[in-house]
Amino acid sequence: MTLLVINGPNLNLLGQRDSDIYGTMTLAEIEQKIQERARELGTEVAFFQSNSEGALIDHLQQEAPGSQGVIINPGAYTHYSLALRDTLANLQVPIIEVHISNIYGREPFRRRSVTAPVVRGQISGLGWRGYLAALEYLVASREESP
Repeated sequence: MTLLVINGPNLNLLGQRDSDIYGTMTLAEIEQKIQERARELGTEVAFFQSNSEGALIDHLQQEAPGSQGVIINPGAYTHYSLALRDTLANLQVPIIEVHISNIYGREPFRRRSVTAPVVRGQISGLGWRGYLAALEYLVASREESP
């Protein structure tokens, strides 16, 4: 089982930006935590981060069909990228949207997700642990499938 973990714009700056909102862990540290838990679950993960909407879409179109699921933090694209939304809607694998902060407790423009309606579920506000919750869900749901 291989799962994709996709991170959008500015998530490469985790640990440096707005630590009151996003915490102090870097993206590399979060990826290490995900990798460790994935190993325990007998699952492989492949990581990708880009600040470019097109690069995210290209990667998803190329890699997601060969995976068993996607964990995605679209960053700011959550709120307005219809192109990313359409890409996610066309994928035939389960997708979990993750946000480190609680987007519904922030500025009004951050409270809307155009991508949430086309994914299986959304985890918001659990910090970096939201990625682990998404991982656990995707592995468990795969094991429960006939």
